[in-house]
Amino acid sequence: MPKLTIIAHVTANPGKTELVKTALEKLVQPTRTETGCITYDLHQDNTDPAHFMFFEVWESRALWQDHMKAPHLAAHAKATEGAVAGVVLHEMTQIA
Repeated sequence: MPKLTIIAHVTANPGKTELVKTALEKLVQPTRTETGCITYDLHQDNTDPAHFMFFEVWESRALWQDHMKAPHLAAHAKATEGAVAGVVLHEMTQIA
């Protein structure tokens, strides 16, 4: 079964960039210890600091879906309520 690559784009609302950045950084350590997590890297755009991107690789879609139900993600959603303008997820498969 092929691994699942996730590209997640997160955009902070004006004036909320630091709050969102801090909250996103808190997701990294617990997620990297989850079953099935191969890569979980957070990036910030060099020209638009309100734009963040996660590059994730998971052993399977099922394990990624388990991650999406994790308590630290629920806590993150509550902590950033009203601070995030949008989230766009891309589920991808490496082909080369």
